Amino acid sequence: MRRMLLSCVAIAVIAGAPLTALAEVMTFKLLPNYSRATFKSDAPLETFVGNTAAEGIQGTLTTDPLRPQDAKGTVRVDMNLVRTGIDKRDADMRAKNYLDTEVEANRWVTFEIKNVEIAGPLVVGKDVAAKISGILTVKQKPVPRTADATVTWIKLTPEQVEAQKRFGFTADNVKVRAKFLTTFTDHGIQLPQIFVFKVNNEIQLETDLTFIRAQ
Repeated sequence: MRRMLLSCVAIAVIAGAPLTALAEVMTFKLLPNYSRATFKSDAPLETFVGNTAAEGIQGTLTTDPLRPQDAKGTVRVDMNLVRTGIDKRDADMRAKNYLDTEVEANRWVTFEIKNVEIAGPLVVGKDVAAKISGILTVKQKPVPRTADATVTWIKLTPEQVEAQKRFGFTADNVKVRAKFLTTFTDHGIQLPQIFVFKVNNEIQLETDLTFIRAQ
């Protein structure tokens, strides 16, 4: 009986070894030139979209592709570098009555990942649906938000890495596309009544982020 028990334990250890070997927590950093974040205001008299500049978006991500539900990370956007297409509107957005971005702590909009709901492990080359919950902070006012997202693990061969390294890509890359909503009032920003037909209190946020494995 003892021999049988030892044999069963040995088989279990051997069977579990490949999975353990494959499990690996990876650290990624955002590739700015291939990432973007936008916000959209859709009001009765006017619709506009704010777009990030490459140098105005930063981020990190830590995850094991076999256990993406444990992922942690942060993305932040420099609101001084967001453009909506009209300089006057951009200046108003950053003014003291709104984002007040002259204050360093107000300059950055951040999203910190707290939880990921996902059906299973990431599969190379396949879009995997997920719900990403975290804390969105605008003008130092943090609120919980959940985004509908797709996550894609892109793995390159050594030959492909050689061809793509001048663009910044590595052997392991992760693309995250996400959409979610927030409101100005949730972040303590009150819009004047005069703007009610030109700026929607509800803001639609969208990201298309490319992370590369940190070397």
